[in-house]
Amino acid sequence: MQALTRRLARAINADAQELTAVLAGFALFLCLFAGYFMLRPIREAMGISGGVHNLQWLFSATFVVMLLAVPLFAWLNSKVPRIHFIDWVYGFFCLNLLAFVLLFRVDHDSVWLARVFYVWISVYNLFVVSVAWSLMADVFDGAQARRLFAFIAAGASVGGLCGPLLSATLIGRVGESGLMLMAAVLLAVAMALKRYLMAWRERQGAGRSAAASGDNPRRPVPGNPFSGLTRMLASRYLLGIGAFILLLTSVSTFLYFEQARLVAELFPERAAQIRVFGVIDFIVQAGALTTQLFITGRVAQKLGVRVLLSAVPALVCLGFIGLALAPTFAMLAGLMIVRRIGEYAFVRPGREMLFAPLDAESKYKVKNFIDTVVYRGGDALSGWAKAGLDMLGHGAWLVAMVGAVCAALWGTLGWYLGGRADRQVNTPGIETTRQPHSSAEWQ
Repeated sequence: MQALTRRLARAINADAQELTAVLAGFALFLCLFAGYFMLRPIREAMGISGGVHNLQWLFSATFVVMLLAVPLFAWLNSKVPRIHFIDWVYGFFCLNLLAFVLLFRVDHDSVWLARVFYVWISVYNLFVVSVAWSLMADVFDGAQARRLFAFIAAGASVGGLCGPLLSATLIGRVGESGLMLMAAVLLAVAMALKRYLMAWRERQGAGRSAAASGDNPRRPVPGNPFSGLTRMLASRYLLGIGAFILLLTSVSTFLYFEQARLVAELFPERAAQIRVFGVIDFIVQAGALTTQLFITGRVAQKLGVRVLLSAVPALVCLGFIGLALAPTFAMLAGLMIVRRIGEYAFVRPGREMLFAPLDAESKYKVKNFIDTVVYRGGDALSGWAKAGLDMLGHGAWLVAMVGAVCAALWGTLGWYLGGRADRQVNTPGIETTRQPHSSAEWQ
């Protein structure tokens, strides 16, 4: 049994004593993403039901909700020991899902309920994923993160692979409310896995070092409800991460709006739209999983975080140029798939590695602010920018060229941030001999 454990650990680039924690992290993301991707096709269809021309309003509403929600969650983070913080967050969203189960059984065809659900799940997704990655950055130290995050992220791809399949096959049997109930159950399982990971942290993870003894997870994270913003503004490094996210969302939103417009034209019925989005999600997750298992970890070790954060933007820049020359649905779908596979397999693990050496306030509050307010703010701004570009009447060509410029800037910034992270991890002994770094040291 021990020999099998060692072989499995080597296969995923882990030490034997890390194996159970890595598998728990893998399973946690599998649960989160399976639940979300069961609901994502429903969200896309509900966004279309309110009119594609109104999507920028839904993006703006999501940003406003984020502005209200983030200070409340930051306040909770300052009052609740961080070992229990995720229990509160996931428990709250479980109750929300159960409420939607009842509401959709009462009034399935309400346009306003569809809009509320669209905004809510856009908030839900970023919060549950952001705090899950905060947990991983808290449980594993920087050196462990570089070796293990690619495999842990593969759990998200497996979940993302299962979710669309479940959505496409079960939507006719259990309906939208049944899928929401299943997502609530998976979120509860993720809560149980989180408890194991925080216990393991003290024995084998980032909390094992005597130098880290002052970083007590049984205490609330210091700071106030707005310290995520103030800490970000005080650090050029964290501001760089925020700008990286803004450029990522600009590229993603331009592609998303074009996808929604074309799907609405080609597939007018909601059930057909759900199936189309489910098929696209399945292709994306299959590609992301293959890349994470066989490519991402090797790239991170041999070429560093710098390549993880810059390679995908370079490909997307070329894809936008191709879209400008051939503005077809096939080209758009191909670019969308490449962008999403690259984000899940390269960009997401890479950007989470940027936080691993930082202190708890940066990992939880600043990261949560960037992953929610900055992310959805970028969505809202780029949504209105897309609407403005459409009003100019130059078609997909102008949008594609602006997207190419954004992608080029995105890749340049990723190259810089990844280089900073590579230099930090490559400094001998820095992860085990010092207190977790504050962002001020990275300015």
